[in-house]
Amino acid sequence: MTAFQRNFQRRWPDLRDPHVRALAWLLDAPDLMDAEAPCWSGRIATLGEVDASVAGWLHELDRQPQALHQHLAHQPSARLGRYAEKLLGFYLQQHGQLVAGNLQVRNDSGSRETLGEFDFLVRRPQTARDANGVQGLEHWEFATKFYLLESDSDRLQSDAFVGPNLADSLGAKMRKIMQQQLMLSQHPAAQALLPAPVTSAQALVKGWLFYRHHAMQLPAGLGISAQHCRGFWATVSELQQRIDTDPHALRYLLLPRLSWLAPARVGINATLSAEELPAVLEQQFQREPAPLMLALCEPLDAQGERAGDADASEVMEIERAFIVPDDWQTRAAERVRHALVRV
Repeated sequence: MTAFQRNFQRRWPDLRDPHVRALAWLLDAPDLMDAEAPCWSGRIATLGEVDASVAGWLHELDRQPQALHQHLAHQPSARLGRYAEKLLGFYLQQHGQLVAGNLQVRNDSGSRETLGEFDFLVRRPQTARDANGVQGLEHWEFATKFYLLESDSDRLQSDAFVGPNLADSLGAKMRKIMQQQLMLSQHPAAQALLPAPVTSAQALVKGWLFYRHHAMQLPAGLGISAQHCRGFWATVSELQQRIDTDPHALRYLLLPRLSWLAPARVGINATLSAEELPAVLEQQFQREPAPLMLALCEPLDAQGERAGDADASEVMEIERAFIVPDDWQTRAAERVRHALVRV
């Protein structure tokens, strides 16, 4: 079990509602970017430690999740980023910190084109005040991202972390946030909308990084948190080799996109055995040759103790992986080469 999965399962053993577990992950997971890294110049937001009052609120929410479910049901989306935004927005709203969310800024000219959008405008107890003692606003650009390290090269750059569908990279995402999105409050059209001055503009970034062979130590200059959530990636044949040499009898769970946030804990009937898994993966790749998120799970009995399949009632995730088509790395390497030429 990786360190984060182990810590999450120990910290939140009683949470069962999947949406509450996802919210607990957002609040409790390590930040993807290191707020103290010099390269970010103090422009990384962090939620800090989950204190006892928030932990108690999460447990109560798990017992009575109807308000959260209703919030998520309003204008539902299949986009993971939007789902994560709604979860975090619910928390901020419930704790009196949300001033505005998804606030669009439009040009004052006749075209009324959209100039940008504030993900979150928040006011927390520690939010700075101006010279007149008026408390300002914090602008957060929020992202929940999943990237695979294409290469273990010694000349590692952030663009070598690419999205599973090769649509973006960690480097490109952070450049866009830092160079464009965090500048929005400086535009006159934005200032006309704001109920108070923005005293800080920061990126709040959560997510997971996936490695080919091992979770290598990353150069400090990348600005990635040393505690980030991590997994591995492999082809089907590489996964099969791993399964064949693994002494543990694990179960496997294909995770739909909206279940990518928190470590999984589900009934054993939702999972696959090692014998069933290869055929299911092959069918999925025939339907769409795109990477699949797979949770490697430990069977548990009714008391939450490790059990064999015959005695197990549920499973909990102990590791996760992206399983990729055989040609994925070739395509990923080409994408990285093009990205490095543009930078």
